[in-house]
Amino acid sequence: MVKRREAFELAGKRVTAGTQLGIKLAAAKLYTDTQLDIHVEVFHGAKPGPTLLVCAAIHGDELNGIEICRRLLARVNPKNLTGTLIVVPIVNVFGFIQQSRYLPDRRDLNRCFPGSSKGALASRLANLFATQLLVHATHVIDLHTGAIHRDNLPQIRCDTSDETMLGMANAFGAPLIMHSKARSVSMRGYANQQNIPCILYEAGEALRFSELSIKSGLKGVLNVMRSLGMLKGRVSNKGSSVSAIRSYWVRSESDGLVNMKLKLGQRVTKGYIIAHIVSPHGGDSVAIRAPTDGIIIGISNIPVTNEGEGMFHIAQFEGDEIEIANEQLDEFLMEYA
Repeated sequence: MVKRREAFELAGKRVTAGTQLGIKLAAAKLYTDTQLDIHVEVFHGAKPGPTLLVCAAIHGDELNGIEICRRLLARVNPKNLTGTLIVVPIVNVFGFIQQSRYLPDRRDLNRCFPGSSKGALASRLANLFATQLLVHATHVIDLHTGAIHRDNLPQIRCDTSDETMLGMANAFGAPLIMHSKARSVSMRGYANQQNIPCILYEAGEALRFSELSIKSGLKGVLNVMRSLGMLKGRVSNKGSSVSAIRSYWVRSESDGLVNMKLKLGQRVTKGYIIAHIVSPHGGDSVAIRAPTDGIIIGISNIPVTNEGEGMFHIAQFEGDEIEIANEQLDEFLMEYA
């Protein structure tokens, strides 16, 4: 007789094998004494396996990840699942309500891990997430977008020197992988300290939906689940992503209006003019040139700038890998066009 898998327990609730349950974690209260909860969906598979935590909106204005989570919920059947899937569509419920990256006291939740049960609101929420959710995970996918008025090309950020994280990143299938060691006070950094592999998906812009970012993000999460043996089927992407060796921001050399010559995802060559800065009152323009070869992976969407502000985020590649990255990016954009 096959022994039935033990139930998953969270916040006093039990999720039996082969079932799904929505669980609310009491987060804090508003000034009005209204309770705010972190909503968690648990899919406890019929068979034992990894426990994958997928979360979004640690920054409350980053909406693409929320929609990825919503669509993911409709794609998973716990009866056919190996392991356990924990989905948290909105971590920073306060920021989400206020359409803000931050908490009411202007703290960044993703700079407060592991937090404390006796600290300020951000510290308490970080501690709640760490002790109630992260503690169960064997793997994590953290879903993000660019900041407000900044658009990011779909990309994975992780410590590529870690074989498990690199494997998850390649399985995800975003066009680019950025080597990035996480800050120790971020959720990803704390997870890594606890030997929990965590990759971060960056795509799109805050307070905006991007169908490309959402579709590719959903496909990426399902690919990681297949690579971990949680779902049946092959990983469905067109080869491994290409890792950039570094990235940097091209900053404005003067104040004025921005006439951009290139768009997100386009390739640049050293010395190529990527924008002109012009005065609203006329006169000569200032040419902004690419310092190196690379691919534009982030861009400011505001057509005005002050001297020193970041305008283009450019990724660099080693040798001929820029050719491979450019080809894979073209295929990626055609797939989701």
